[in-house]
Amino acid sequence: MSVRKNICFITARPEKSHGRRVLDGIFTQCEKYGYNVSVVCSLTHLQNFAKTFNVGEQNIYNLIDYSNFDAVILDTVALTEDYTGNTIRKISDRIEKECKVPVIALIVPYRDFHCVRNYNEPILREMCRHIVEDHGKKNICLLTGPKGHTEAESRLSTFLDELKNHNVTVSNEHIIYGDFWYTSGIELAEDLLEGNISMPEAVICASDHMALGLIEKLTTNGVKIPEDLIVIGYEGTSEAALSKITLTTYESNEKQSAAEAVDYIRSKIEPGAEIIPYENDIRNNLHLGMSCGCQPDADRNSSVFKDALYLTIRNYSSSDFTENVDIGQLMESYVFEKLTSSGTPQSCIDNIYENTNLIEPFTNFYLCLLDNGYPEKMRLVLASSNNGEKSFHSSERSYTFDTKLMIPRIHEDCDKPYVFYFSAVHFNEKTLGYAVLQRELTNEHTINLVYRNWLRFVNSSLEMVRAKNKYMMISVKDEMTGLYNRRGMYEELDKMLAHSKSTDRLFVCVIDMDRLKYINDTYGHAEGDFSIKTVGKAAEAITMSSEKCVRAGGDEFFIIGVGDYDESDINKRTDKFNKIMKEHSDNSGKPYIISASIGCAVGTKDGFDETLSAADKTMYAHKMNKKKHR
Repeated sequence: MSVRKNICFITARPEKSHGRRVLDGIFTQCEKYGYNVSVVCSLTHLQNFAKTFNVGEQNIYNLIDYSNFDAVILDTVALTEDYTGNTIRKISDRIEKECKVPVIALIVPYRDFHCVRNYNEPILREMCRHIVEDHGKKNICLLTGPKGHTEAESRLSTFLDELKNHNVTVSNEHIIYGDFWYTSGIELAEDLLEGNISMPEAVICASDHMALGLIEKLTTNGVKIPEDLIVIGYEGTSEAALSKITLTTYESNEKQSAAEAVDYIRSKIEPGAEIIPYENDIRNNLHLGMSCGCQPDADRNSSVFKDALYLTIRNYSSSDFTENVDIGQLMESYVFEKLTSSGTPQSCIDNIYENTNLIEPFTNFYLCLLDNGYPEKMRLVLASSNNGEKSFHSSERSYTFDTKLMIPRIHEDCDKPYVFYFSAVHFNEKTLGYAVLQRELTNEHTINLVYRNWLRFVNSSLEMVRAKNKYMMISVKDEMTGLYNRRGMYEELDKMLAHSKSTDRLFVCVIDMDRLKYINDTYGHAEGDFSIKTVGKAAEAITMSSEKCVRAGGDEFFIIGVGDYDESDINKRTDKFNKIMKEHSDNSGKPYIISASIGCAVGTKDGFDETLSAADKTMYAHKMNKKKHR
C-alpha cells in the first residue's frame, strides 16, 4: 500500500451539486493531511429508467477491494436515491463482510456505521428569518420530504421551531409532506389552485426540485411569482439558477459535514495527529433569485448558465478552451463519430487515446478492460499522462494486473495527494472494464457531464468494434468448418502478396470430396456434413503455418500460399494429403469410405486464376483416374 493514506469515497452522480459540495469538503481536508482519495461512482441516477444501463453502471461498486484503503466514506444521500435501498444494501453487505477499516455514513445514518450528520440547522433557520424579517411574511406554507424520513422530519422540525421564535404559527393544512422531487411541488400547486389548501404568502421548500415544480405549475396557471406568492428552496442546485424564474435557494452545508468526516477518520487512523478545522461562512450558502423578489445572484447564475451553455462556435485561441471543455465542445468535436468508426479493437483504443484531450485537465487517465475474467484479472490497455509518466495505447505495451489492486498507481508513492475517479466501462449490463481519471486534489475540476458523456461514447465504441469484428470474423470464415471462405481467402491472399518477396511464388491446392451425393442419399445429410468436415480436417492438417486453408464452397477446399515454392512441393503435398485422408476415414468408424481428390500447382504471384485453374485440372484428372480403377 502507498505510504499515503487512501480514503475510499463511494457515491453516485458526483457532478451534481450535492456531489461537488461533498467532494470539496473531502478534498480540502485530505489535502491538508496529505491523503489520497479514490472516488468510486456510478455516473447516472440510481433510479435511471434505463435499467440495464444502470446495472452496468453500478457494477463499478463490485470492483472495490477494501484492503486497499485506510477508511471508507459512504455517500448515503446519493446511494439511497434508488428509493429501494438495493444499491446501498449490496455495498454495505460487502463492507460488513470484507472491510476492516473505519466506515462513515455521510449525513444520513445507515446501519451501525458511524454517521457524520449534516450541519444545516443554521441555514434552515436563516431561510425562515429571510422570509419573515426581510419580506415580512407571516402566512407561510412548509413543504418537506416523505413523512418519517429522517432528513425530511429534521428540516420540518427546524422550520417550525424557528418560525415559532418569530411568533409565526403554521397551520396544519400548510404542513405538507412530499418526496423531495418536482412531483410534490406540482401536487401542492394543484391543491392551491383548486382551493383544497388556502393560498399562503410564502412557501418554504425543503428541496429545490419541489420548489421548481411548484413555481412552474403555478405560473402556467396565472399565479405570479413573487408578486402573488414567494417561494424559496433549499440545496443550491444548478436547476435553481437555470429556471425561467430563478429560485432563491440556500446551499446545504454538506462541505462542512464531508470535512468533519475526514477529521473523524484522521482521529481513528492517526490518533493524536493534529486536526485542522474546516472553515466555512454560511453567508456564502445563500443564492438569491427572482422567486422571492430579491436582487438575483448574477455572478452565480452566470457561472451556472455558462457551465450549461452549448456553443457551436468558440474562441479556440482562448486558454479557457483546453482546460474547460463544456458539453457543446464535446458534441461539436464529433468524437462519437470518430470513435465508433474504428475498424479494429486496436484502432478504437488509438482513437480513444487521441481524444483524451476532451477530458482535460487530468494528471493521468487509465483504461482497464477485461482480460482473463472479471474480477480476477484486468488488462491496462491505455495510459495517458500529463505529468511525464508513461503513456501508451499499443497492444505490445498493455499488461495484465490483479483486479484486487484496482489500479497499480494507487499503491505507488507520489509527490502530492491525488484523487482517482473509478467509473464503469460497460455496454448496458455487460461489463467491459473501467476507467480511472487521476487529478490533483487541489484541482478545482471534478468529473462532470462532459466526462460522463465522453465515457458513454467510449463504451459504445468499444461494444461496436467488438460486434463489428465478430461479424467480420463470421463473414470471412465458414461456419461449419471454421476455415476461411472465399471472401476470407481473397483478403488473406492480398495480405500475403503485400508482404511477399520478389522471388516468391504462388502455391494452390484444390481438394474436392468424392461421392458426397452417394453419402447424402444413402446415409443422410448429417453424415454428408460429417464427411465434409473430415475432408476439411485433412486439408487443414497439410496446411503450413504460412498458408491458408479455405472451404471454397460445398465439398470443395483450397490451400493457398505465397513463398519459396517449386514443383517438387506438389508431389510431397499430394502424398501427405492422401495418407492423412485415409487415416481419417479408417478412424471414422463409418460404414462408408471418406475420400477426396487433390490437385496442386505452383505459379507466379500475379497469376492466381491461372494457378488455380491448373490445380483444378490436376484435381479433376486425379478424380477421373480413381473412377477408372474402382
